[in-house]
Amino acid sequence: MADKSEKTKARLPRGFADRSAEDIRSVEKMMATIRSVYELYGFEPVDQPMIEYTDALGKFLPDQDRPNEGVFSFQDDDDQWLSLRYDLTAPTARFVAENFDKLPKPYRSYRSGWVFRNEKPGPGRFRQFMQFDADTIGTPGVAADAEMAMMMADVMEALGIKRGDYVIRVNNRKVLDGVLEAIGLGGEENAGRRLTVLRAIDKLDKFALEDIQLLLGKGRWDGGKEGEGDFTKGAGLSDRQISQLLSITGWKAQGSGSRGVANGVTVDNLRRGFEQTPLVMQGCDELDQIQMLCAAAGYDETKILIDPSVVRGLEYYTGPVFEAELLAEIPNDEGQIVRFGSVGGGGRYD
Repeated sequence: MADKSEKTKARLPRGFADRSAEDIRSVEKMMATIRSVYELYGFEPVDQPMIEYTDALGKFLPDQDRPNEGVFSFQDDDDQWLSLRYDLTAPTARFVAENFDKLPKPYRSYRSGWVFRNEKPGPGRFRQFMQFDADTIGTPGVAADAEMAMMMADVMEALGIKRGDYVIRVNNRKVLDGVLEAIGLGGEENAGRRLTVLRAIDKLDKFALEDIQLLLGKGRWDGGKEGEGDFTKGAGLSDRQISQLLSITGWKAQGSGSRGVANGVTVDNLRRGFEQTPLVMQGCDELDQIQMLCAAAGYDETKILIDPSVVRGLEYYTGPVFEAELLAEIPNDEGQIVRFGSVGGGGRYD
């Protein structure tokens, strides 16, 4: 018989949180507000299960040797791997693929729910958290992308965030793809190097610019010096290629060891710098159309800003991308001034 001291200790798993009544009521009120904006735009509620077949999770599919890499997975009695959903996008894609012929086009829907990530938790980074998505499926033109940006702005204001305290930033993945082609990274043979580049650029707001340059070039040691910590192989770009690439993201160093900051690259800058690159021109044209549509609807640059420095979801988006950023500086419980930054985003998958 087990000794009392060996009984299971009550302890919360890392990366998870207990929720209070106040927290639950606040979240429900916020979600009701978001839902009302989505429905005003004509989006309908749907729901998919929290568990999917693991092979339906796309880029987050674990390999056979590590079935829990990134996701929480288990096998059913038929020896099939199942996983708790990593996000709301993969279940949506599976649902649409199964029901494509029966769904209206465009198919406009929204969904909310818990998602789960088997990753190392940290401050503000949980293994279980809530997402609230809206998706339009079956629209080739950028009007749908402009509508998404406008709807995000309306959500911000419906939640009580005033104009000037937020901005919806919009960019286009085609611009970056065109530049990669222009500097010699086009073609299937460079697919691996392009992926390394995209992963490095996605860290621009987290790493010092010198570290990004190492990831784009010869590689980076985690410890800062050769032989210290783990080594991440770089993309092997030349100094000139790195300079061209970083110029279109609009980032520059703020000093030794600092993170990069955007320095105001515009669509016109991109046109002048890469006028011989058709894909860059196509991306710029789409950004111009989005800006025109938003402006015509009364959403000026204080709400929706075309910003070529935005990098998000670069491994999977194929066209316009957008990000909702809170600009207000708010004191926390300790009186320290905090700027939240990005609170949401999305983009086009073709």
